[in-house]
Amino acid sequence: MQDPVSQLPSLRQTLSKLDLRAKKSLGQNFLLDTYITDRIAQAAAPFEGSVIEIGPGPGGLTRSILLQGAPHLIAIEKDKRAVSYLEALQQAAGTRLAVMEADALTLPVWELGQQPRQIIANLPYNIATPLLIQWLEHAPAFTKMTLMFQKEVAERIAAKPGDSNFGRLSVLCNWLTFSEILFEVPASAFTPPPKVTSAVIQLIPRQKPEFDCSLKHLEKVTQIAFNQRRKMLRASFKQFGGADMLASLGIDPQSRPQELPTEYFCKLANHLATQIE
Repeated sequence: MQDPVSQLPSLRQTLSKLDLRAKKSLGQNFLLDTYITDRIAQAAAPFEGSVIEIGPGPGGLTRSILLQGAPHLIAIEKDKRAVSYLEALQQAAGTRLAVMEADALTLPVWELGQQPRQIIANLPYNIATPLLIQWLEHAPAFTKMTLMFQKEVAERIAAKPGDSNFGRLSVLCNWLTFSEILFEVPASAFTPPPKVTSAVIQLIPRQKPEFDCSLKHLEKVTQIAFNQRRKMLRASFKQFGGADMLASLGIDPQSRPQELPTEYFCKLANHLATQIE
């Protein structure tokens, strides 16, 4: 018996009929290429527990996730127009799909559904990084996150010490997750096409952080270090003891932040905890 979801009219046909256009104010770029949406869903499978999709828009990726066998999908959409548009898909999917009209930035998605819980999203680029930081704070609540970012942001997330694009986001993601860029997505896969290439990245949360320290203190230390990334660390941390303090932790005072392994950022966070509250 065929899945009723597969019997729905194509996305392009329905979009044309309902005149649903992407809103620039919401950072929308609709992903309509079924080859790409299927690849994302296949990369996130197998599905158990609850799948949370952020910003489904007209439901292209939503369809692929359902057809890939997700037993319980929660789609969170801020745009009222898209929520209405998703009604036909919800009827076809039955109890497998729940659509919530909500702002993902203010919603504790780590409390939704049942474990094992994972997130899949073609993220609006204007809120992608703040959303990721939120989810990293609750990383143990998820088994995996399969996310679409601008290519340059995905590269920063997956960057390693010594890479030119290693930065704050790299440190936090390396500390809390294992990350891998899966594939690039051309602008032509979207309507309207963005001005940048995108990339799908998968993050698998570690059972516990790689090194012991507070996320709040690590965020602060990386902010200080990368605020002027071309500066040597001794200059960035001058008010906290500069070269002597760094040397006492086994850190070369003349090194730059993009050269420093995550372990040493954690050492800095622990050492300076009382001074950077």
